[in-house]
Amino acid sequence: MGLELFDLTGKTALVTGGTHGLGMAVATALAEAGAKLVINGHTPERLKKAVETYRQKGFDVASYLFDVTREKQVTDALERIEKEVAPVDILVNNAAIIKRVPMLEMEVDDFRQVLEVDLVGPFIMAKHVAKSMIRRGKGGKIINMCSMMSEVSRNTVSAYAAAKGGLKMLTKEMADEWAKYNIQANAIGPGYFATEQTAPIREGGHPFNEFIIKRTPARRWGKPEELAGAAIFLASKASDFVNGHILYVDGGILATLGSHAGEE
Repeated sequence: MGLELFDLTGKTALVTGGTHGLGMAVATALAEAGAKLVINGHTPERLKKAVETYRQKGFDVASYLFDVTREKQVTDALERIEKEVAPVDILVNNAAIIKRVPMLEMEVDDFRQVLEVDLVGPFIMAKHVAKSMIRRGKGGKIINMCSMMSEVSRNTVSAYAAAKGGLKMLTKEMADEWAKYNIQANAIGPGYFATEQTAPIREGGHPFNEFIIKRTPARRWGKPEELAGAAIFLASKASDFVNGHILYVDGGILATLGSHAGEE
């Protein structure tokens, strides 16, 4: 078979939060593989800017403004996408937020908000996209953006870690319940990537930059485009018998406790 296993021509991919950062990197990869691209955002200005960026790259992209935590907004948007673009064949649940606050200081409402966006949102999106996939009888792909925090913790990110750990198990549940409909539900767990969002902790001699470089066996931050292979694989025919899997793209961090002091 060969490269056609990874060809997404004729498929429609919806990437939530596909307006910047790793979401944009994944969306770009899917579009380059031939998918018709649909992105979601919740800020009009950022959505408009993202569309301009995609079009400058030569991609025909459709954009929809809605909140992934609001079920009615989601169902209305999916109905419009089916009518105006095409039914969704590939869903990437990427939209997420993080609040870095020690647990003793974190407000319950803030904790709940992170869980709403990072865990409940993917549930709502996947539930309704899967219904459409099942109705059409052609199967589909669901890719949840997990995190290394799906496996390990780090101080001040309790809500994020709880949500991403839950998303890992939700991915497995999706695989269990929907495999009989030829729907594969998997996840990508990114490590630390060089993006606009991480620039403040990578530049100016920030101590976290040195920590990540030493902690990562690859001895560097990831490049956003290095998520492309994982995204295309999990969105394509190449992964038709892969289900409930979390593919960590982390430069090897989760494979080790780290080098011994002074070891290079």
